[in-house]
Amino acid sequence: MINEVRNAVMAVINKNNYGYISPSDFNLFAEQAQLDIFEDYFYLYNNQLNAEVMRKSGTGYANITKGIIEVIDSFSVNTFLTQANANTYTLPSDYYLVDKIFYYSNVLTSGVSDTSGSLFDLTDIDQTFESTVQVGNLVVNTTDKTQAFVTIVGSNKQIRLSEDILSTAGKNYVIYSNTHIREVERVTQNKIFYLTNSNIAAPTTMFPAYVLDSATGTALGNTVTVYPTTITGAADIHAQYVRYPLAPKWTFTTLSGGEPVFNASAADYQDFELPTSDMNGLVNKILQYAGVSIREGDVAKFGQSLESEDRLTETTQ
Repeated sequence: MINEVRNAVMAVINKNNYGYISPSDFNLFAEQAQLDIFEDYFYLYNNQLNAEVMRKSGTGYANITKGIIEVIDSFSVNTFLTQANANTYTLPSDYYLVDKIFYYSNVLTSGVSDTSGSLFDLTDIDQTFESTVQVGNLVVNTTDKTQAFVTIVGSNKQIRLSEDILSTAGKNYVIYSNTHIREVERVTQNKIFYLTNSNIAAPTTMFPAYVLDSATGTALGNTVTVYPTTITGAADIHAQYVRYPLAPKWTFTTLSGGEPVFNASAADYQDFELPTSDMNGLVNKILQYAGVSIREGDVAKFGQSLESEDRLTETTQ
């Protein structure tokens, strides 16, 4: 889609010889445009929920809320968090907002993988898997936080996994039961003080809590601190979060005359992650940024007028 968007933008700009947008400038405008539309989805979702309350939203093919949820869910990620220290865990750098935090409280066993020579196998000569592990249990590589499920308990020393995450020797792992998974409640910084000092409402391993925090010298809200402080497992905390879209990049090769030609096979190529239905919105927003860049008010106004028309159409649906 990114090439079609760029062709549309260049067609508008070149029509009256307004100027030229370099590939690097286009990529910057494209990244910002995608981020603008991505964030708009959350406002649209809120507006649609309000419309449903007032019985102004349709059903079936007219269920706009369903389409918005599908787009947002496409950016949903599930991962185990890396332990920063004690009961503090680091959120991934691409997270936009945290949806849910889970605590895997039932550790069955842990250890270090041995060489097996077979893909999808976990071998540990110090284990007795047959007495501790069952098919369906969750296995986490605590080094890179990859995860898999137990598919076969072959012997006391070897089990087969759904993903090849531990066939190499020297990898630390933890195996969790797929029961006793606790959702961790989010609380504010000022509330956690009163909770942890309460004899009645203090967080427990059955009803844990967390606060968003930040480590020294890092961005605000990049860690979660979990309570009670006895929760200190290296891979005990699992997050479901919405990530930022990847930055789009229009890659190209240069012809002998200096003209860039689209090259989708480049290693760093990245298309837009938004649905095709957002193509018009991307073109409109990029035109606005381009108009400011080349100091052509007509281009920016053209993009704004098209965007206003699109918004008017959305509000009248």
